[in-house]
Amino acid sequence: MPSLIDLRRRIRSVKSTQQITKAMKMIATSRLRKAQDRVLASRPMARQLMAVLHSLSGRVDHTAHPLLALRDEARPGSTVMLIVVTADKGLCGAFNTNILKEATRFITARADRQVVLGFVGRKGRDFFRRRGFTPRFERVGIFQHLEYPDARTIAALATDEYVAGTVDAVYVLYNEFKSILQQRIVVERLLPIAASDFTAESAAAAGPAIDYLYEPSPQEIFDELLPTYVFVEVWQALVESAAAEHAARMTAMDSASRNAGEVIDSLTLYMNKVRQAGITREIIEVVSGAQAQ
Repeated sequence: MPSLIDLRRRIRSVKSTQQITKAMKMIATSRLRKAQDRVLASRPMARQLMAVLHSLSGRVDHTAHPLLALRDEARPGSTVMLIVVTADKGLCGAFNTNILKEATRFITARADRQVVLGFVGRKGRDFFRRRGFTPRFERVGIFQHLEYPDARTIAALATDEYVAGTVDAVYVLYNEFKSILQQRIVVERLLPIAASDFTAESAAAAGPAIDYLYEPSPQEIFDELLPTYVFVEVWQALVESAAAEHAARMTAMDSASRNAGEVIDSLTLYMNKVRQAGITREIIEVVSGAQAQ
């Protein structure tokens, strides 16, 4: 049976941990608000860009741009790039674990092809580095101060790899922010850009067809917007992942704080029982001594 000193020491330790988890929850809550505003602000831009590309898609030659060149990624021996977006830190529940499991399934399902990896976030990089994977590129520490140049650099790296012909397709894997309590794993093909991406879904967003006069030509605008489209998709993945990370950490720290409170209550009750048992034992010893005299 542990002594009262040991129980008090353990209760103090759990209370200290609870204070840390509460502080981390408050920090995650404050950061989540800003990240959530970024997500909500970026979604209309992505929809509007898709609508513009839909308007241009019927007026240009789709085969004229290298980002639209479809390749047979399903053939044995082809090369596929997967950009894995994880967090730089832990203590956010199953946020990183779910991404790493999905990335492992992605690689296993393409055993007949070569899968090269690009990492955004320290957790994904460290996980695959321990398993012998050499990254094509890595970007860590960017979620502390996420800015547009970070997404532009990642989009440029992926675009250069595809245009150079070293990879036949580029995918991005990230956590999509749905709500504070829910995140969704998304595996999205970034390159090549299929022409159908600008038709079915974007047609509804574009509204009724309007015949515009374009200056410069539709082909030049289309060629300029396609790299921007890749950049916007990468930026959307990064801000979604950042918001999902803060939401997951807030939820995990809230759960940890509640569990710490339950442990404190349980230890306090047990400590009181131990103390009461000690008092009862001392009373019995006094009474027994008095009766023996």
